[in-house]
Amino acid sequence: MQILFVASECAPFVKTGGLADVIGAVPKALAPLGARVRVLLPAYPALSAQVAQGAEVMALDDLMGGPARVLAIEAQGVDLLLLDAPHLYDRPGNIYLGPDGRDWHDNWARFAALSRVGAMVAQGALGDWAPDVVNAHDWQAGLVPAYLAEAGTRVPSVVTIHNIAFQGVFGPEILGQIGLPGHWHSVDRGEYYGGFSYLKAGLMACDRITTVSPTYARELMRGEFGMGLDGVMRARRADLSGIVNGIDLDAWNPETDPALPAPYGARTLGRKAANRDALMVRFGLEPGSGPLFCVVSRLTEQKGLDLLLEAIPTLLARDARLALLGSGEKWMEDAFSGAAARHAGRIGTVIGYDEGLSHLMQGGSDAILIPSRFEPCGLTQLYGLRYGTVPVVARTGGLADTVIDANPAAIEAGVATGVQFSPIDALGLQDAINRTCDLFEDQTGWAAMQRRGMKQPVGWNSSAQAYLSLFRSLG
Repeated sequence: MQILFVASECAPFVKTGGLADVIGAVPKALAPLGARVRVLLPAYPALSAQVAQGAEVMALDDLMGGPARVLAIEAQGVDLLLLDAPHLYDRPGNIYLGPDGRDWHDNWARFAALSRVGAMVAQGALGDWAPDVVNAHDWQAGLVPAYLAEAGTRVPSVVTIHNIAFQGVFGPEILGQIGLPGHWHSVDRGEYYGGFSYLKAGLMACDRITTVSPTYARELMRGEFGMGLDGVMRARRADLSGIVNGIDLDAWNPETDPALPAPYGARTLGRKAANRDALMVRFGLEPGSGPLFCVVSRLTEQKGLDLLLEAIPTLLARDARLALLGSGEKWMEDAFSGAAARHAGRIGTVIGYDEGLSHLMQGGSDAILIPSRFEPCGLTQLYGLRYGTVPVVARTGGLADTVIDANPAAIEAGVATGVQFSPIDALGLQDAINRTCDLFEDQTGWAAMQRRGMKQPVGWNSSAQAYLSLFRSLG
């Protein structure tokens, strides 16, 4: 089966979040099942080496204000189609934001161009290759089904929502410039509170909708999670499914991870202590009787990290330790840096992101805190399970789907893998921290929970099967 993915980022080439990990991993997981996936991706500066080696398979004289071409190359196990349009994508820094931290002024054109070329490839513009199904990911590829519908082409399309909070909303005056008639600015197409939403247009035009966990799929039909599109999601309920994300089991393997001073497995869990010692030194932490918690996250209210600021007294009262790696809202960065200064030896903070350090944090911490107010799927809890770092998570989205709460019944049945909490507020998080500390005091039971987590199926096998079944039902 031939499948086209259209996306704005793909690991390991360019990444700002979990979307990139999915786009980089799913094609590899589908290949052994007999499916070939080609990924259409903008040719950002980070892909200059691939552009230099790629073979031109398509050329356009004018794509949103300049010439463009599509280059084909296989790199790092991913079959790439690179949209080389320097006037749109050859820019330094963040792929979505300018140097001032604001969206690029022409993001409407940059990602309409990506969608338009995606629709052209879906219709056979490459000549010797055409997909059976096209899968558009998030708002940046949301117009692919719209362009297909406008062309009257019945190539089946799927839109995958990785985070409905980002919808690609622009003024309706752009419609003529992106090649869509004015009737697309209507309630039953892309109109969104007076603007025009790329994501809504895709959701209204596609054949099927997926999102990245079953619970998130249900949550999207509720007003508090649907971000104004809950009505659309309810109307398309029969076409909506949730397929939980997985992780790369080779890149995230505590037995072979080069970032760990002492690699370990479920049978050699005692070696995790050496990684804990290294992590304590890295963050300047002193020994304590409680667990070593870690956070690896964007520092935003969506991630619930403001709740953790309120819960710090509880954590300190239990003689626990906290190592935090992340960046985001300036006030939150300052607040955590201030907490680390006030509680030196008990709280350590690194503002920014470091891939190797994130691996050490998973390999050396006792528990990982993920108090997100909403979380489509989440990957850090899956890394935690894989590394025997007990996830402490809000009961929402994919967090609820992948972590089994250590309530009395689950402990008695021997199935608990972490701690869930709800309501998602400061009191709920404080209670979860206390419960985790209580569980940590029973080191035998704690080790058993770690090992159960490490045995959980967190790879892509079952999810790849689910994707393939969906694609085959359409193709």
